Amino acid sequence: MRTRFPPSPTGFLHVGSLRTALTNHLLSKKTKGNFLMRIEDTDRERLVPGAVENMLKGLAWAGIVPDEGVMLDSNGEVVQKGTHGPYYQSERLDLYKKYAAELIEKGHAYYCFCTPERLTEMRKEQEARKQAPMYDRRCCNLSKEDVDAKLKAGERHVIRMKVPHERTITFNDDIRGEMKFQGHTVDDQVLLKGDGFPTYHLAHVVDDHLMETDLVIRGEEWLSSLPKHILLFEWLGWTPPQYAHVPLLLSKDRKKLSKRDGDVAVEEYIAKGYLPEVMVNFLALLGWNPGTTQEIFTMDELIEQFSLDRVQKAGAIFDLEKLDWLQGQWMRKISPQEFAKRILPLVTEKFPTAASDKDFIKKAQLIQERITFFHEAPEMLTWFYKEPHASVELLASEKQKITKAQLPEIFAILEKTLSDVPEKNWTVDGLKDAVLKNLGDFKQGQLLWPLRAALTGLPYSPGAFEVAEALGKEKVLHRLANAKKTT
Repeated sequence: MRTRFPPSPTGFLHVGSLRTALTNHLLSKKTKGNFLMRIEDTDRERLVPGAVENMLKGLAWAGIVPDEGVMLDSNGEVVQKGTHGPYYQSERLDLYKKYAAELIEKGHAYYCFCTPERLTEMRKEQEARKQAPMYDRRCCNLSKEDVDAKLKAGERHVIRMKVPHERTITFNDDIRGEMKFQGHTVDDQVLLKGDGFPTYHLAHVVDDHLMETDLVIRGEEWLSSLPKHILLFEWLGWTPPQYAHVPLLLSKDRKKLSKRDGDVAVEEYIAKGYLPEVMVNFLALLGWNPGTTQEIFTMDELIEQFSLDRVQKAGAIFDLEKLDWLQGQWMRKISPQEFAKRILPLVTEKFPTAASDKDFIKKAQLIQERITFFHEAPEMLTWFYKEPHASVELLASEKQKITKAQLPEIFAILEKTLSDVPEKNWTVDGLKDAVLKNLGDFKQGQLLWPLRAALTGLPYSPGAFEVAEALGKEKVLHRLANAKKTT
């Protein structure tokens, strides 16, 4: 199956666009087909320099690489590759003009000479009458002589499609089933603009036919345009591809996801440290139900299991809490060696001695279960490379029901108990056994919280026994003595 991703280079790669690209990628790979990238650059006023390269880099970060079309070569340069090019719409203008002329010749399109001012006034009047804004077809019935005279005089014009109002246009969407549209509710869409550039409606129909696209996946906001596209395929004598309109991405208040709801650019999530595997996993689950309880998917698993028949029609909530949960799950999946390798440069930048630490992998393992982003590692490992300072406020804990007045007695118990632990028993199990046998009048949490806080100086860290084992007996007793002085 040939699928395509056709972004407009008007800015950043939106997370919704990445989801569309991912869906196309999954289905092309599932069917051993090709995934191509086409650039829809016909809106010349909104073009952003560098947008194509940034989009391709965003796709590559997510593991989505086009088989054909616009792509990055081995040097990172933007190139075109394939037999169906050119893949920039701005380089295909003669094709669009050719088919627009064919539609006029067949009576399915017409020249429109209405000025922008006249169209604005028309829409205002329609709004005042509470009518849906649609072109009123003033130019639809111009005589051939009038049209020829206006063209000869060089009057600025567009080409509009002529929708048959008496028709009911039907089509079977791969997600939404049979769709029916009444012709009189469909606007006479502009196909070719006054500057000679096509609109999306004509350009994508021509391109998807000539590029042999089998499936068009796009957001549900394009549903209302579907009848226009079906008519164009029919009038040009072409078989339309399959269409699948995926649900919108929604904010928590169930409104269309926008910049006001937080980050929507893929590059912002990259900068924050999200793993590409996490974003792919997260976006695939937005609107798709695998039919099982599985929530963690690799790209290969998604290629094997993804199908349009399990994509829902309702909008998908972009849940940042779920995204962070997935980030944590994927962090746990990384091997200890790879995890240590990824965080070592970050930790070394803050603590240069970490570079020669032969036990760094073991230390990294202590925080891997508790970390969400790599950039948290230096702070989480501070207590290994820097003497901590634990304030009285940190050592005492209202949640653990520890008062400041109890701290001296707690530290006395900890110092006595840990001093008596022989080196051979200085393990997590040995330390646990010793402390739990010497709680005195305190509960377990009332001793472990101050112990961990004294050893790390942090409100969150690995467990007290894991920290104590990693630091060694001498450092533990030294830090307990220092913390005791603050009480």
